[in-house]
Amino acid sequence: MRQILGWREYVRGVYWTLMPGYAEQNALQATRNLPAFYWTGVTDMRCLREAIGSTTRHAYSHHIQRLMVTGNFALLAGIAPRQIERWYLAVYADAFEWVEMVNTLGMAIFADGGQMASKPYAASGAYINRMSNFCTGCTYDVSQKKGPNACPFNYLYWAFLIRQKDRLSDNPRMAMSYRALAEWPPERAAEIFAEADAFLDRLEAHHPIPALTRD
Repeated sequence: MRQILGWREYVRGVYWTLMPGYAEQNALQATRNLPAFYWTGVTDMRCLREAIGSTTRHAYSHHIQRLMVTGNFALLAGIAPRQIERWYLAVYADAFEWVEMVNTLGMAIFADGGQMASKPYAASGAYINRMSNFCTGCTYDVSQKKGPNACPFNYLYWAFLIRQKDRLSDNPRMAMSYRALAEWPPERAAEIFAEADAFLDRLEAHHPIPALTRD
């Protein structure tokens, strides 16, 4: 129905119906600061380096790069909605608040809790590998699920599901992932969760650039 009516028209309707309160949505209680590499492009993760580098050069990137690379990382890492939303508005030449905000809060990071989309667009490194050639030549190995050489998207994805279980496990479109997670022994889940937290804590420790907010 959204595609028949027209995507931008649909998004514009969401914006004008739900604003101004929509701008403050944070259904997943995400609070981490936006990593500095969103501005510099300096990261070992090739997909993010390429997507952010393209953005820096052209003030543009493909929809999949926005949603499933920069947006997906922000979702999995629990980046504060206002910070990532202001970043999208600042860096893209085609970003107008009425379309950018809804696509960011509603699709990329599910901050509106499902008012716009029916599920979070969360994915592991396997999706990025299928949809691009970014994983070739990356510092990390997309086939590894844990350990120092593992693609961070892999353990961040499962840690996200663990962290958001109370909010998302009843979502029918997330059922397959949660069925798989239910088969894990507790020690495996704890190991993945600890590895993801350690990675995110390292990001927080290297945050020299002031965060953008709506203020």
